[in-house]
Amino acid sequence: MLRGEPYIADDPDLGEDHYRASTLLERYNRTRIEEQEERDRLLRELLGHVGDGVIVKPPFRCDYGTRISIGDRTFVNYDCIMLDGATITIGADCQIATRVQLVTATHPLAPEPRRDKWESVAPIAIGDNVWLGSGVIVCPGVTIGDDTVVGAGAVVTRDLPAGVLAAGVPATVRKKL
Repeated sequence: MLRGEPYIADDPDLGEDHYRASTLLERYNRTRIEEQEERDRLLRELLGHVGDGVIVKPPFRCDYGTRISIGDRTFVNYDCIMLDGATITIGADCQIATRVQLVTATHPLAPEPRRDKWESVAPIAIGDNVWLGSGVIVCPGVTIGDDTVVGAGAVVTRDLPAGVLAAGVPATVRKKL
């Protein structure tokens, strides 16, 4: 899976990793606003890397957690979903709005392997100082360059360069910033 090869998600080892993440997420998502220290502790236990000054507002969802890296001073708003079968790397000083989805998993187009539960994953990389508007979906294998803004509701299906505004379905570059 981590090499980008097809895999079956029902694997027992993956099940253990998912159970670990689900347990931590359940505790994290139950914390109250005055329990910020506990939130920070749980987030650092859950994720692969959490930079200084990171805020992730619950509820938050992910598959495994350990493949997610979030840079310093990044803010992740409510209802974010990160399906991290592959790595998800988020730079410093990013703004991730409500209900953003970062999805590394994909399924075969052919019906037989899909019926047999085969999947594959591709990493997502988001540069520094990126703003993803509400409801943005970032698809498997996408890289978004530094200082880029993605408008609300966009579906990012291919890489975006640094310093642009992108919007739409699929997301296209609308102008340089």
